[in-house]
Amino acid sequence: MDLRLLGPVRAWRDEAELPLGSARRAAVLAVLALHAGHAVSRQQLVTALWGDDSPASAIGNVYTYVSTLRRVLEPGRDRWSAGQLLTSGGGAYCLHVRKEDVDVFRFEALREESRRHRATADRQAELTALEAALRLWHGEALSGLPGPYAEAQRLRLTELRLATAERHAALLMELGRNDQAVAALRALVDAYPLQETLHGMLMTALQATGRQAEALRVHDDLSRVLREETGTEPSAPLRAMRRRILTATREQPAAPRPMSVPTPAGDPVTLVGRDAELDLLRCAVANVAAGHGRGIRVEGAPGLGKSALLTVALRAGLPRGCRVGWGAGDELARRMPLGVLLECMESAMSGDSPRELVRRLFMVAADAIDGPHPRTVERAVDLVRQAATASPLILVADDLQRADPTTLRVWSALHELTDELPLLLVASARPGSPELLGMPADNVVTLAPLAPEQAAALVRAIAPGLRGPQSLRRLLADAGGNPYYLRHLATSARDRGDYRDGPSPELVAAVNAHLATFGESTRHILRACAFLGGACTLTEAASVTGRTADDLARAVAPARAAGVLTNEPGTLAFRHRVVARVLHEGTPAALRIMLHRSFAEKIAEFGGPPEKVVAQLLAGPVPLDAGVSRWLIQHVGQLAVRAPQAALTMLRRVRSEFTLDETTRLHLTAWLARLLYGQGENAVVDAGWVVARTTNMDLEAEMQWIIACCHDRHRDHAAAAEVAHAALSARRYPEHWLGRFRLLIARLRPHLPGEPTAPELSRSELFGDYVPVAR
Repeated sequence: MDLRLLGPVRAWRDEAELPLGSARRAAVLAVLALHAGHAVSRQQLVTALWGDDSPASAIGNVYTYVSTLRRVLEPGRDRWSAGQLLTSGGGAYCLHVRKEDVDVFRFEALREESRRHRATADRQAELTALEAALRLWHGEALSGLPGPYAEAQRLRLTELRLATAERHAALLMELGRNDQAVAALRALVDAYPLQETLHGMLMTALQATGRQAEALRVHDDLSRVLREETGTEPSAPLRAMRRRILTATREQPAAPRPMSVPTPAGDPVTLVGRDAELDLLRCAVANVAAGHGRGIRVEGAPGLGKSALLTVALRAGLPRGCRVGWGAGDELARRMPLGVLLECMESAMSGDSPRELVRRLFMVAADAIDGPHPRTVERAVDLVRQAATASPLILVADDLQRADPTTLRVWSALHELTDELPLLLVASARPGSPELLGMPADNVVTLAPLAPEQAAALVRAIAPGLRGPQSLRRLLADAGGNPYYLRHLATSARDRGDYRDGPSPELVAAVNAHLATFGESTRHILRACAFLGGACTLTEAASVTGRTADDLARAVAPARAAGVLTNEPGTLAFRHRVVARVLHEGTPAALRIMLHRSFAEKIAEFGGPPEKVVAQLLAGPVPLDAGVSRWLIQHVGQLAVRAPQAALTMLRRVRSEFTLDETTRLHLTAWLARLLYGQGENAVVDAGWVVARTTNMDLEAEMQWIIACCHDRHRDHAAAAEVAHAALSARRYPEHWLGRFRLLIARLRPHLPGEPTAPELSRSELFGDYVPVAR
């Protein structure tokens, strides 16, 4: 078999192409192919094709599609014989093909091979693997297929294709094959016209081949498209690249970019709980105005308010004569020599003489484009020295860990000048960034999450009308003391009139932006953790991802360092619950359901806690089948002790959604009655159903006991006594149950009609022929 999904869905067998027919039939084949060797239930296929709005005929349609696919895949098979390629059983279907027969799996295997070569610095082998992976594509993945599952897979595969193509182009540039990189990047820019990273790479490749005019046109075309489509301009690093290309013409630098502060629209920057940090920064500003420099680094996880703190402390009220320049690191800035430093100096300098300093700094950067010049750092430091000698200078670099290596070396060297010149270096960074190891600073300020009382004060300042303490407690628990998340959640609660669990689109975008700085492997594990409830052990995560615990620990190290995960060893737990929810709810519904089902199976196979398995099955409309009922029979006793409410919900779902044989239904209904009684609910109906069908006297007596106790609990003492009396009169139950019924009647006697010392029930009625004997 040769199944091709990376384009229009096509299939070959023995070099002959097979007629797949309608789009929905091809969609069924695609779902089965992407689960090659694993059973897919009819309900999973219905959800994949129609989502939550399936027609009444959906099951019948799936049956028809599968029957037709069987004839197409195995044309020589007798109609009444069992299929070998596409089999069925237990309400599920399985496509028996090897993973190497499906191009999606071949693509993913080649990507994994390229990563192995990259780890060993074998760039030529990495390039060969990437080119082989990209040759598998013949258009849009799953082109023309309907349904939410196909759409979710299309998005996932498109992202992987883009990441692969971007790495391929970057590798061509690293190997000096810039003409090939230009050709590859032009195709990518045409396909993704709003991707600034691709435009920046194309400009770099064009400049490396001496085609500066074309590089400038790339920037101008992007600027036009962004204005028309989004109303925005290219990012600061891309504008800085354009200015560097124009340096030879001595074009005047563009106006400085104001530093953006991530706050919900319409809300002022509100700082709570940062008084000590504000005092430190303002004191440093006063000192630099008096001629004394310093280096300060503010560290903290995304959203803890680093940018807001710097803005409030350094944007206004500066002493007369001080110059302040702002810059920010990002992925594009990393590829541009002195990019962040240039941005800082350009925004700080005004007037003819300072502008000449900036122009000379551009020339220093231009000389380092093809590689660091021996005197690059020395020349850049000397220019900053001249600027600080003329007037007190404050340089502010946001996300310094994302600056280019040349800026980092210059920043480190500039720290020595702070002892002799009025130069204040202020940077923000993520904690534990390896790029900043050994970077000198007089003060390293680490921002912690806000204390509960501080977080509550911030929420009340933004949403004073928030209803009730319960809404406030839920909001605070979701944000985990993160001011950025607190602001967004509070703003959403204010606008909606109350706090609801669903995060706003703005917050979803912000969380995704925070996580975008991590590698693909780290994001994959974070999503798995979110699907496991936002907290799990490394062992549990290993069971669902197929990776070792040591491998997981290495992959999540950046997330721990950035404060996304807690530092508790052996576990993966989100510090802010809202991040887990965004990862979970941001996954398309059909894919989310299938992931939960897959995780449930993997945890069960691993022998994980039954409550974890059930949590996956109850996380949404996950299809249930005979395998689930068999698993539940084996684990319901353990589950009833560890998670009775989850067991109760699971039993109800299995009974209502799946056709069970009589023995299984009897066993599970008995457990349902036990749990209902244990949870204080009325179990009379379910226990009575078991009594009417069981032949096991011990089980029948237990159910009668539950019925009697339920009547007693609801103060229907007469009904309880009647059940107990009938059980004693029958004389067929085991003695330990008869003893319990006698004690129950004794307890009921004061509540029955008549005097307690002369009850309506006589001794013979109470005990029948049983006469206690004392020896």
